[in-house]
Amino acid sequence: MKPEADQAYIPISCSIHDELLAAVMAKEPCELDCLSESGTMTRICGRIVDVYSRVGAEYLQLEDGTTLRLDRLRKFNGKSVHPA
Repeated sequence: MKPEADQAYIPISCSIHDELLAAVMAKEPCELDCLSESGTMTRICGRIVDVYSRVGAEYLQLEDGTTLRLDRLRKFNGKSVHPA
């Protein structure tokens, strides 16, 4: 599998992106199911403190410092995440 930096970023749907931004504002705990670089599913729980763009991709950061590229996100609070 290519390193994440070498893989083309695929934007997520605008509706989920908006929900991520709302979660930042609400400061509510979230549940995120994401695909790791090795291809395994991982569940992460925590508060999202930022959603931002960097070098042609979008990311979120949790209050514990965990960073996740948005196209690795598969579910957000139980809702499936699809490409835009």
